[in-house]
Amino acid sequence: MSGPLKSLLNEKGVLLADGATGTNFFNMGLLSGDAPELWNEDAPEKVTALHQSFVDAGSDIILTNTFGGNRNRLKLHNAQDRARQLNKKAAEIARSVCDQAGKKVLVAGSVGPTGELFEPLGELTHAAAVESFTEQMIGLKEGGADVLWIETMSAKEEIAAAAEAASKVGLEYIFTASFDTAGRTMMGIAPSALGDIAQEMSPPPVAVGANCGVGATDLLFSVLDMTETGATAEGGTIAVIAKANCGVPRVSGDQVIYTGTPELMGEYAKLAIDAGAKIIGGCCGTAPEHLVAMRTAIDEHAKRDRPSLDTVVAATGELVNQIAAAKSESADEPRTGRRRGRRR
Repeated sequence: MSGPLKSLLNEKGVLLADGATGTNFFNMGLLSGDAPELWNEDAPEKVTALHQSFVDAGSDIILTNTFGGNRNRLKLHNAQDRARQLNKKAAEIARSVCDQAGKKVLVAGSVGPTGELFEPLGELTHAAAVESFTEQMIGLKEGGADVLWIETMSAKEEIAAAAEAASKVGLEYIFTASFDTAGRTMMGIAPSALGDIAQEMSPPPVAVGANCGVGATDLLFSVLDMTETGATAEGGTIAVIAKANCGVPRVSGDQVIYTGTPELMGEYAKLAIDAGAKIIGGCCGTAPEHLVAMRTAIDEHAKRDRPSLDTVVAATGELVNQIAAAKSESADEPRTGRRRGRRR
C-alpha cells in the first residue's frame, strides 16, 4: 500500500520540496544562537509566513520547523521537556498552510541529527537515540505530518536509530545525508552507499538523498554517484532526493552569503532531473524566488541524457571538493570530530 509521498511521486513523477528554514528566519529576525523551534510557540505567524511563501512558490512538500527538535538538541535551550509539544505545534502550523493550498502539498516532519556521538566514540546509545527520535516523531504525527523527513545525517548509526523510530511511529520516511567532507559525510559514508543502507531498513525509506553540503555542483556529483547502480538507480525501488544549498556560501563580515541565483538553481533543478532525482528542493540560502525558478524548470524541462561531471560544472560552477574522489578513499578511517548537525 502506498503512503502519501509514494502516491504523489507516482502521480507527478518529480516533486518540488521547499527551501531553507534557518537562513530565511535570520532575515525575519531570528538571532544567531536562538532555537528556531521555539518560534513554533513564540512566533507562529513567522513560521506560517515562511511555509506560505514556499507553497506560493510551488512547493509540493513543506518541511516543518523542527530540524533541531529532538530533546538532545533542545536541552541546549533548556527546552528538552517540550520536545513533543514543539513538534506537534510545528506540524499543526505546516498542516494548516498545506490544507489551504488548493492543491496537494505534503507536510514532512523534519528530523535532524542529535548532535551527539554514538558509542564507542561518544556516550549516545542506540536505545537512547531511538527514544529521542520516537518522542519527536510522535509529536510530528500528532500534529498532522504526512511523512518523516530525516535529514543532514552523517553517521550510519544515527540513520538506523531514526529509521527504527520512524517504523515505531508508523509513517513513511526518507533520509538524506550531507556529503561535505571530501565527497563523503563527516563519518565517512559515500553517496553510493545510501541505497545499500536503505535496503537494510525495515521497512525501507521511500527515498534517500543528499542535502546541504558545499554547493549545487558538489551535491549533483553526489546524486550522480547515488543513481549509478542499485536500488537508487533509474528504475530502482528507492527515489533519490536532491536538496542543495543555494550556491556556495561566502563569509562577509558576520554574515554567510549564498551565491546562487534563481537562474543557477533552475539549472541545478534540470540537471538533478537528468541525474535521476525525483524530489528536488533547496537547503541553506534557498528563498522563495529560487523555488519559483526551480518550479518552472521542473514543469518545463524534458529529461535529457544522464549528464557528465563536465556538463554539471559548465552549468553550475566548479566543484568545491575538486579532489573528492581521490580523498574519499581515506575517509574510511573513523572520524572523531564532534558532529555539527547544521540548521537549514
